[in-house]
Amino acid sequence: MPSVRQIARQMRVSVATVSRALNNHPEISADTRDRVLKAANSLGYSNSVGKRVTTNIGLVFACEMPFSEFDGLLIGGMLRGVGEQRFDLTIVNLERDKAEGETYTQFFMRKGIRGAIVRTDTHSRRTCELISQEGFPSIVVADRFESPIVNYICTNSSPDSRRAVEHLIHLGHTRIAFVMNHIPDHDHDDRYKGYREALESCGVTLDPELIVKIGADLSGGKASLNRLLSLPQPPTAIYYADPAACAGAVTRAHELHVRIPEDLSIVGFDDGDSRFRVWPALTAVCQNATQLGFEAALWLTRTLSGRENSPLRREVSTFFEVHGTTGQAPRQVVRILPDGSRHAVGAPIARRTVRVSARTKR
Repeated sequence: MPSVRQIARQMRVSVATVSRALNNHPEISADTRDRVLKAANSLGYSNSVGKRVTTNIGLVFACEMPFSEFDGLLIGGMLRGVGEQRFDLTIVNLERDKAEGETYTQFFMRKGIRGAIVRTDTHSRRTCELISQEGFPSIVVADRFESPIVNYICTNSSPDSRRAVEHLIHLGHTRIAFVMNHIPDHDHDDRYKGYREALESCGVTLDPELIVKIGADLSGGKASLNRLLSLPQPPTAIYYADPAACAGAVTRAHELHVRIPEDLSIVGFDDGDSRFRVWPALTAVCQNATQLGFEAALWLTRTLSGRENSPLRREVSTFFEVHGTTGQAPRQVVRILPDGSRHAVGAPIARRTVRVSARTKR
């Protein structure tokens, strides 16, 4: 493992200068600091803890985002991936822990992290590029970049999302809703792109009223179903771009006695095997999140161990499975209010009168 002395010899500066640069000392200029950090990254330097060199790989959240089942599956794959080279995995929050004025390399070294697997959303993509510009060993998972210096592995769900919506159109559905996470990221943008392209290719007009953004969880799925089924012209099919929201929607449909797929067809998205945890089994666009985590961690640890020296910029295909939640469009469309009352589309909704007992009046 390279030492501070080796960095100093390569740069022809003193050991004290290297040490101060690594520790963000105020007397060191920004130019000297950046040159030392780039040299440290190029040599594979890591801070020592006692007599042992740290072997931590960081799962780094570049933004505040809710921890999802997708992240759990990613971690399962990462734990397998880091094991080959005997590395460990730790979870890091950049927004919470990074000190003001500290570079990303200094932050990671302070945390004892040798390499970073980065999770990001649309708003924090610049952070991923800055980490790569510093030369710190890193890879972004579940996003893609045009910049050649950013390593990444992701899926492209757009083609299979298009197939899923075309499948619904071929079953006679023209009122097809799309429900997605309100936190913007490339994954959900891909799914929306496929939805939009399918409608356009089949001559179906996109209705903005049928595009719903929610918190991607069970309650968000339930709320979105209430909202969509109570529209004056409700959809006969819905594509849910998130597994947890889809599970919430299926649960709510059963509560309202909405028959799937006789009354409503649902297509979901699956990161693992959640399509088999609902009834009927879910027609879904699927990806293997565990495999994404495994390949990201394996590439990064092999790079750090000198067994890999090529960049990784890879898109993995999704796949589309048809199960029991999609069927022919219903002949009679029924509007269902959150209280469970049913009304044929076009029929007036009777007003409900509430009688107040005289005893309660004061």
